[in-house]
Amino acid sequence: QVQLVESGGGLVQAGTSVRLSCQASGLTFSSYAMAWFRQAPGKDRTFVAFINWSGDNTNYADSVKGRFTISRKNAENTVYLQMNRLKPDDTAVYYCATGLSGTSADYWGQGTQLTVSS
Repeated sequence: QVQLVESGGGLVQAGTSVRLSCQASGLTFSSYAMAWFRQAPGKDRTFVAFINWSGDNTNYADSVKGRFTISRKNAENTVYLQMNRLKPDDTAVYYCATGLSGTSADYWGQGTQLTVSS
């Protein structure tokens, strides 16, 4: 079965950088677009970033554009989210997902908590 396992979250200070990783298994990773979503406390889950199967097409939410970068290593079945100049508003549980259809997905990871202190 498809499994997505996120890692890299934690407690960081505003202005710093963090890289999240998502290790995929149970699928032909290089055939799938991938995305990151996040859910802040008391809010709905929202889209953060998208990358197509080959990595040459990406898209970002306006709130993270210019600060976050999504990338992938197909040989390692891994997608990354490099997050720079973090803000307290970036505090959320971050999920990777695949099998995408609009803002929904067939497969989700368990999420990794990122807390940004001011």
